[in-house]
Amino acid sequence: MNEEIKLYRNFKKTRNLLLYAFAVNILLAIMLLYGIGTFDGVFKIKLSIASGAILLIMFVLSFKMLASIKDKSPLIQIDSNVFSGRTTPVAKAFGRIEWQDVTDLQLKKVGGDTLVAITIDNVSKYDGKVSKFLWKMAYDEQNSKLNIMYSASEIEINADELYKLFLKYWKK
Repeated sequence: MNEEIKLYRNFKKTRNLLLYAFAVNILLAIMLLYGIGTFDGVFKIKLSIASGAILLIMFVLSFKMLASIKDKSPLIQIDSNVFSGRTTPVAKAFGRIEWQDVTDLQLKKVGGDTLVAITIDNVSKYDGKVSKFLWKMAYDEQNSKLNIMYSASEIEINADELYKLFLKYWKK
């Protein structure tokens, strides 16, 4: 099994995600306007700060996604030795991961998405590859392992099929 699998962007899924993000941005903008007192003249500081911060983050993520639409390269690549993906910020930052370092694979429901969660041993090999912030998101101190998640929300297949594909290569 030396074939390489490349999973590309599904433009219909990406368009739907962008529409969803646009709707959330509108809702957050309305909350911000309400928080600063546009509708009733009362300034609500906590609502203003929270909705403004989340709106800013959503705008940045939406524009990044919009800018990446023209990229025709695969979002996930898998072969018999390594795999890599760009479907989540943590997965993108870690880059290529060797199958020999994988200790577990699971499907996990996170928010409204189902993700393939991959547990990595041999943590020292990957130390220093990513920022401290992303490292803290991936590192499980209790088990001294890394948990890196991959999403199927923008690719051609669904989360169950992605999980089965990862499992097939891991179990080789």
